[in-house]
Amino acid sequence: MIALSALALSACGGGGGQASRDQIKIVGSSTVYPFTTAVAEQFVNGSSFKAPVIESTGTGGGMRLFCAGVGPQHPDMTNASRRMTPSEFELCQRNGVTDILEVQVGMDGIAFAESVNGPKIRLTLAEAYRALAANPMGKPNTAKLWSEINPALPAVPITVMGPPATSGTRDSLHELIMHPGCEAAYPEVKQFEKTDKDRAADLCTRIREDGAYVDSGENDNLIVQKLAANPNAIGVFGYSYLEENGGRLRGVPFNDVEPTYATISSGQYPGARPLFVYVKKQHLKAVPGITEFLTQYSKMWNSDGPLTKRGMIASSDADRAKATATIEQGRVMQGSDLK
Repeated sequence: MIALSALALSACGGGGGQASRDQIKIVGSSTVYPFTTAVAEQFVNGSSFKAPVIESTGTGGGMRLFCAGVGPQHPDMTNASRRMTPSEFELCQRNGVTDILEVQVGMDGIAFAESVNGPKIRLTLAEAYRALAANPMGKPNTAKLWSEINPALPAVPITVMGPPATSGTRDSLHELIMHPGCEAAYPEVKQFEKTDKDRAADLCTRIREDGAYVDSGENDNLIVQKLAANPNAIGVFGYSYLEENGGRLRGVPFNDVEPTYATISSGQYPGARPLFVYVKKQHLKAVPGITEFLTQYSKMWNSDGPLTKRGMIASSDADRAKATATIEQGRVMQGSDLK
């Protein structure tokens, strides 16, 4: 038994008298959190495994925790509402997290939504950029009302409640909404992208901090509640929260395309994005149940599966097959995959 314990600690990178854990520890995205929680409920149903410990830390925060090292004090998995970045992959490698499984579990859309009692606002990507950027077109943002962005928009205050900087949803807001909107509103920025990428990023993705954009933390349900209290406000979160609260909220169309299952699945809606779970292969033998947990995930992510009923959008057949193969074969990601 002592030899087996030592082997488990070695496999998990442990030491100093620490014991291996007997339950899975997962951190990361608030968007992926409800789906992973649903899988966990089925995972423990009728099995001998303990319920996984799942924390909603945001994608960025989850990556930092995940990449901090190998061993029982570090999480086994992290949820992500965007792909791991090359710098995060390098951080993992430096800290000994050398063997990582990348599993795309589904699709989602970053949705703008308002209360069903709201003004039925419709936006273009350029209007969203001009309303939320700190320095749209290189000038300080002074717009207070949506009608100042476009006279056809309602004369109500610009109040957008969304995720913090640590959130993968915030990263998706930058990549999928702000940056394309910046190029549409300010074509000259394409020249800066060639010569001064930092200036271009500042112009296109730095969000204003004067109260028009309200950092609402990692609790997307709290944003839903605040929209009921302020019908003129707009919330930004994963599509699943819009789906779950269809009786209270409606999606804000972008370029006349509403956020729906069909438009996100087809890629027509500009806010479509993949969702991931990252797993330490080095923990597979030391912490019981990780492989079985991933297998349970794969049983629930089909287009007619339980996760789609909770608001997830199924990946394509090809992406699901690739994810299943990663789980079954223990296929480790390479840094070149992220380039």
